Amino acid sequence: MAADEPQPAKKLKLEDKALRQNILFGMGNPLLDICAIVDKDFLDKYGLKTNDQILADEKHKGLFDELVKTFKVEYHAGGSTQNSVKVAQWMIQQPHKVATFFGCIGRDKFGDILKKKAEEAHVDAHYYEQSDQPTGTCAACITGDNRSLVANLAAANCYKREKHLDLKENWQLVEKARVYYIAEAAIFAREQGFETEDIKEIAKKAQHLPKVNKKRQRIIVFTQGKDDTIVATADNVTAYPVLDIKRDDIVDTNGAGDAFVGGFLSQLLYDQPLEECIRGGHYAANVIIRRSGCTFPEAPDFH
Repeated sequence: MAADEPQPAKKLKLEDKALRQNILFGMGNPLLDICAIVDKDFLDKYGLKTNDQILADEKHKGLFDELVKTFKVEYHAGGSTQNSVKVAQWMIQQPHKVATFFGCIGRDKFGDILKKKAEEAHVDAHYYEQSDQPTGTCAACITGDNRSLVANLAAANCYKREKHLDLKENWQLVEKARVYYIAEAAIFAREQGFETEDIKEIAKKAQHLPKVNKKRQRIIVFTQGKDDTIVATADNVTAYPVLDIKRDDIVDTNGAGDAFVGGFLSQLLYDQPLEECIRGGHYAANVIIRRSGCTFPEAPDFH
């Protein structure tokens, strides 16, 4: 195996740490990823750049249906948090439905497809379904080595706690979990007024923020693409180098961060040391960037 390929880990004795269903809980914006190879005329029609990420506006209203009708498409269960729990489930393999996911979708054909894709990924998805907005979608318009992403959050923004999370049968799934993950999109350091751009200093300051639960220390993890992953604990700040990879082997970096989270969570569920959680995250991200979209082979080569 070449040095720049994901390295299988040494055999870990995890047989006595069998996981149970619904031990991981994720909540976020579910999107149906719709991927297709398109032509320049399609990009021009909707004013898209060959390599970009945007939110859909009024001029993109017909894009998603036209993409499906005109081109050969692939569907995937997407959205940041859903990607992460999906990758965690893939890393773990068995049992199925280790991960629970909550989010809002529409009562429509894309919602039906999303439910099917989540089921195929063995994620226990419990969606709040409503009719006011259509299911959130993300069009991945591929031209050569480039992809233009257009996201329409739609129903993803319509989650109602009182109509879903507060229901007894759903709250029981929340209580059943041991690890919880919800993605945050804020520019954290700026909002906290840290007045520094040094990533290690930001991690240190974030680690020392007030914490309600004193029983377990806060761990801060910042990924930086191809640069070192920064981890801050109460004792120190450590840089972990990512796995090497040849530029020619990189297919798509979208979803790499979500994959890191999924790999990290998969080892956290096994109560593995922090270093193993980081290594699991790096492994998963390295696999995903070699493929189109947040997709993966049938089984990981990690344990």
